[in-house]
Amino acid sequence: MSDRYFIREADIAPYHPANHLGTTNRRLIGPDTVGSKQVEVLLGVIERNQGALEHAHPDIEQVCYMLEGEAMAEVGGQTRRLQPGDCCFFPANVPHVFTAISEVPVRVLVIYAPPYGEDPAKVIKKKTT
Repeated sequence: MSDRYFIREADIAPYHPANHLGTTNRRLIGPDTVGSKQVEVLLGVIERNQGALEHAHPDIEQVCYMLEGEAMAEVGGQTRRLQPGDCCFFPANVPHVFTAISEVPVRVLVIYAPPYGEDPAKVIKKKTT
């Protein structure tokens, strides 16, 4: 268990998540940073026309809260343009897509419950025909 409860973005190493293009994440809150067991919080930065390819997370819910830029989100047959202050929910096991569409990079806070931990076994990719 960690005794670290306060996190600075600059102190967290960036990584490029699987099944995403032009995306750099920082895992701010998670088992490895603060010892959380039920929630994980990431900061994502996504370049224009890049983002998450269609996929789902088995038994993991996801929330995206827009900080900067604009994006298109698709989930459950619905599509919405997101701007700063907007939020979307991706239910567990439901395929979704998230694409940056603004000139400036999208900065998005991503919350997973339970923690995702970037485990490739926890991704359901779109089936190709």
